[in-house]
Amino acid sequence: MACNLPVEQIEELRNTKYNATVVELKKAHSDLMIVRVKPDKAIRPHRAGQYTLLGLGYWEGRYPGCQEETLPEEELTKLARRAYSLSSSILGPDGSYIKAEENDWNEFYIVLVRETGREIAPALTPRLFNLEVGSRLFMGEKITGHYNLSHVKPDDDVIFFSTGTGEAPHNYMALEMLRNKHQGKIISACCVRMGKDLGYLDVHDVLMKNAPNYKYIALTTREGDPSKKRYLQDLVRSGEIEAILGSKLNPEKTHVYLCGNPAMIGAPFKHLETGVRTYPKPEGIIELLESRGFNADLGHGHAPGNIHFEEYWS
Repeated sequence: MACNLPVEQIEELRNTKYNATVVELKKAHSDLMIVRVKPDKAIRPHRAGQYTLLGLGYWEGRYPGCQEETLPEEELTKLARRAYSLSSSILGPDGSYIKAEENDWNEFYIVLVRETGREIAPALTPRLFNLEVGSRLFMGEKITGHYNLSHVKPDDDVIFFSTGTGEAPHNYMALEMLRNKHQGKIISACCVRMGKDLGYLDVHDVLMKNAPNYKYIALTTREGDPSKKRYLQDLVRSGEIEAILGSKLNPEKTHVYLCGNPAMIGAPFKHLETGVRTYPKPEGIIELLESRGFNADLGHGHAPGNIHFEEYWS
């Protein structure tokens, strides 16, 4: 749908609704990008793993090859907004750890959603993928979220499981731990469709060479021998994650973080009348780990757990 707003009105909308600028943009491929956004105001203090909002006006153009969009006229002057976890490239140009607190930009890891499979077309990412260095957009001033390292002790083992761009907060958290010389082991496992969807793979390869306690596991589901296809749950079922860890999974000194596809996470739900907790099928990582003595962190009103999760799905 073409925007019929006058050019002068579009410029006025951008001037009043946008508060940030793209300062760096790297596309791993046409549908996957790492983008750094600098706000007009100073970045507020925050923790690795948290999120903020990105937004663009409905008046902006959409990337070619995406689902057609039909909008009521009154929507054209509004913003399409969505929450995104802050990411990190972990290493700077000189190979040293990025000092996140000195950055005047936030980094995001974004996949293009071309179609939703529903009548309502994807609103934001087809517009985000038209961004260039220098483009203006909206970014939330508030950075928030409970998905962070607040419960992790310096010698705890930490395991990250993610699908696709759900890796974003884990990269930022890995940076925080590595900079702080974390003593426990750090394992980050990410499952994607194709190898080209691993936008940070080069960074993880360098980290594994330089940090003895860091291990990155990449799984692809649409490449190679289909009979050998593996998912993140398989790493737990087979004992492979314990082999990499070098010991049995120990709930007393291990924290597990899950971000991405809800089917991978498998968060239980409680029946309103009976109070019985039920796990979804197929089996997710929460069910696999709770059978091994772990407990999901279900937030306020519940005892702190050692499985932390953020459902992050396009």
